[in-house]
Amino acid sequence: MLQYPPLPTWDSLHPLIVHFPIALLLVCPLFILIGAALSPQKARPYLISAFLLLVLGTGSLFLSARTGEAAIKAADRDPLIRVQLISHRALAEETRDIFVTLCILAVGMAVLSRAEAAQRPAIAKILPLSFLAFYAVGIIFLLNTADRGGRLVHEFGVHAPIEASTEQPAAEHDERVPD
Repeated sequence: MLQYPPLPTWDSLHPLIVHFPIALLLVCPLFILIGAALSPQKARPYLISAFLLLVLGTGSLFLSARTGEAAIKAADRDPLIRVQLISHRALAEETRDIFVTLCILAVGMAVLSRAEAAQRPAIAKILPLSFLAFYAVGIIFLLNTADRGGRLVHEFGVHAPIEASTEQPAAEHDERVPD
């Protein structure tokens, strides 16, 4: 009988979830750069893709924070580890707030760019590039948060709890031939 591994509990999901915002938010600027290099008509799909990556990455920051909170409650109570966890959580909250602000700026940029692009095509190139300057701040916070999380795991040995399955494995049948 095939036995599947147990489904992870909420407090053990953080290591699985946390990599989504990192990947999505690090790829987003590449689409912005491509969009800024193209004409406004050709840039549109790239800038829309960048915006979707930004929104999905920011949304996954919220999910990552929720699973991180659950993991903190189950973590070791050692004072040094506790200080590192609190520092990681504070940095993660700041990172989330920065990317929420970037989402709002992206919406404003899209509205302004759409209104001004017909009159001044240079705006369509300048806005995405200026947005990247603000985005760089978010990337710095994101990488610092990821680094703190990595240090918690690799230097301090903090791991999300993984509970064993409550199911008992199927009993082995005796395959011997009777005498």
